[in-house]
Amino acid sequence: MYVVVQHTFLNPSEAFSRGEKLIKNEEAPHGTTGLQFYPARDGSGATCLWESNSVADVQSYVDDTLGDSSRNLCYEVDAANAFARQPLGIAERPTLVTQ
Repeated sequence: MYVVVQHTFLNPSEAFSRGEKLIKNEEAPHGTTGLQFYPARDGSGATCLWESNSVADVQSYVDDTLGDSSRNLCYEVDAANAFARQPLGIAERPTLVTQ
């Protein structure tokens, strides 16, 4: 399943520092991989797309990793009604999986 995470950063510098672990998928639950990361230009938050076996796995992983530096809203994507295109100006980078 696909899971969206909407982060609201309460301490942006700490959230970005801790978030490196998420970007690199370090210690991610089995079957959980970060696919896309869209930070707000002003650093106030980010929206991310994950592939995982459950919303709970992603929620626990991001909450434990970011701690009190971020509020994180996670929800399952309705894949039957979703669509995606590679936006111009956004680089595509290979996903780093370290499991």
